[in-house]
Amino acid sequence: MGRLEGKVAVVTGGNSGIGLASACLFAREGAHVIVTARRKEALDKAVDLIGHGAVGVQGDVALAEHHFELKSHIEQRFGGLDIYMANAGTIMLSPSSEVTQRDYDTQFNTNTRGVFFGVQSVMPLMREEGSIILTSSLAATKVLEGHAVYAGSKAAIAAFARSWALELRARRIRVNVLSPGPVDTPIIGALGIKDEHRAGFFLQMADIIPAGRMGDVEELARAALYLASAESSFVNGIELQVDGGMSLV
Repeated sequence: MGRLEGKVAVVTGGNSGIGLASACLFAREGAHVIVTARRKEALDKAVDLIGHGAVGVQGDVALAEHHFELKSHIEQRFGGLDIYMANAGTIMLSPSSEVTQRDYDTQFNTNTRGVFFGVQSVMPLMREEGSIILTSSLAATKVLEGHAVYAGSKAAIAAFARSWALELRARRIRVNVLSPGPVDTPIIGALGIKDEHRAGFFLQMADIIPAGRMGDVEELARAALYLASAESSFVNGIELQVDGGMSLV
């Protein structure tokens, strides 16, 4: 029997990267998986890839109506929720002097507002001993060039987690943060790295990361599974850094 047998799990931004890898692993471990994404085509492809009866709910986590729709879908189809992985995020890199109000709002609306109101929406549906996982970033604690707004939007997540871990303690719902380091995901393109330069970028990063390489989405998915499952039953309110040791340098 799988480690998430019979559990109901939501993964926002589950159409690619860490979110998709986590959703696939959750499904293989026996969970009923719901994934969200903004684009229908990408969402449909993800649902097909996940298999195991996965369900897709299209919408933008930055919008309140999406959370209402998702909550209604969970209530009607499953009655409750065991795992909520707030993974949807966006990144727009530039020096602070060049950040526009639109760039700022886009990142905070998705990375921060979307996390807060997403969790707020599903709180009443969470079953006892459930798990909430918030995907943050190495950038929240390590200064990286051009990341000021993105870092700020992600830094708030750890504060949310600590508060929610205490607010939900009576129901024994755990809240933890998953903090990835450099990982080979589609977000590499958002960093301005062209396909023909990816190999060189990876070699450059390998010289910086103590582990000697970039991370893989499957490694992040296994960390998410740990936080989602009973294997981490005494882990609450932490920030799990899965970064190959890059936070040390």
